[in-house]
Amino acid sequence: MERLKGIIMIIMGGLLWGTTGPLLEWILDAKNISVPFLLTIRLISGGILLLGFLYYRKQNIFSIWKMPSWRNQLIIFSIFGMLGIQYGFVATIEASNAIVATLLQFSAPIFVIAYISLKHKSMPPRYQIIGISGTLIGLFLLMTNGSMNQLLVSKEALIWGIIVGMAFAFYTLYPARLMKEWNILVVVGWAMLMGGTVLGLVNRVWNSDEWGILIEDVIPLVMLLLVLFGSLAFVLFLSSMKYITAIEASILSSVEPLTAMLISVIWFGTTLKNVQFIGVVLMLLFVTWLSVGGRPKKKRVRDS
Repeated sequence: MERLKGIIMIIMGGLLWGTTGPLLEWILDAKNISVPFLLTIRLISGGILLLGFLYYRKQNIFSIWKMPSWRNQLIIFSIFGMLGIQYGFVATIEASNAIVATLLQFSAPIFVIAYISLKHKSMPPRYQIIGISGTLIGLFLLMTNGSMNQLLVSKEALIWGIIVGMAFAFYTLYPARLMKEWNILVVVGWAMLMGGTVLGLVNRVWNSDEWGILIEDVIPLVMLLLVLFGSLAFVLFLSSMKYITAIEASILSSVEPLTAMLISVIWFGTTLKNVQFIGVVLMLLFVTWLSVGGRPKKKRVRDS
């Protein structure tokens, strides 16, 4: 039952995160709202929501700040992990669309493998080289529709997409000890609140003339959905790791781009050309290959 619980968590998290992409694309296109302002509101609201819930449940949410080593790790994770993923993801959507942004996020395993290989000063194993090659081919087809002389997305979108892939890799690798030592909800809540606060301070959000947009039409509802869906997606993804393996989580999280693609096609009428669609399939297949390729095979025990 626990494994089933983990599977349901990761699928639900993937569906929620995949849904946030088209919602973000709509609000960026429909309203004259900037990425920094949108993310500041989303992150601070999500952080307050999570921490407020924990405080209401009588959990000590301030202990992590009393130990310098954990405090420093939390600050680094908040800025380069949480804020890095969120800003890169939304900026990629603004420069392209939700489908491209969600798929470029899937380049994260490439950066994870590159970091580990450089750290250990060794070449990655053959299955990883195959997986990286296949993922890059799929990415090339998605970006160019198979033509060397044609780039279907802007250079800005490609740069932001690479940044979000690197940020997601950092988010995966860096907080391992932090997550083991502290409540996942506490870490995610503070990371959201701190990331949003830093972004708001840098961009002087209090001087923005965009506050009025938050009460226009259905914007309050959309913002509420973005905060709830985004927060729940992070919590469900990280919580599922208690019940299922990282391999299973990686495979099941492929529901994210599929969800974003389905909603974008229905809602925006976004379409992919045939070769681009082949690229999407290749990316999903080879990212899955990267996840399962190193799985040790069980040895058969012969009867004596």
